[in-house]
Amino acid sequence: MRVCMKEAFKDSKEKSLFCAKVALEKKAFDITILELKRVSSLTDYFLICSGRSDRQVQAIAQFIEEKMKERGVRPLGVEGMQEGRWVLMDYEDVVIHIFYEPIRLYYDLEGLWIEAPRVNPPEEKG
Repeated sequence: MRVCMKEAFKDSKEKSLFCAKVALEKKAFDITILELKRVSSLTDYFLICSGRSDRQVQAIAQFIEEKMKERGVRPLGVEGMQEGRWVLMDYEDVVIHIFYEPIRLYYDLEGLWIEAPRVNPPEEKG
């Protein structure tokens, strides 16, 4: 259930880009945004990113949740936070996947959704 008095974002693309920028603040890397609007009724966007450890994955997820809450948006659900290997955050029209890198390579979501158009994410800082 989304709790907000006013719309925090003009659209789901803006929401996905905001979450990507927040993830970058916690040093997430290899950020990919897939537009799923035309290929799935599941959600509008997948944001996929990686962390270098389970603790970093947890920190990225917690920071996104905190910053979204500040904008008045709460997730419908969060899975995997305890383990920190693959955290899935469901923001209805944006679903966020934060992976510990070896787990991301194994599941290859980008390969599964190869037909989904890519959105240019914010630039990663070296």
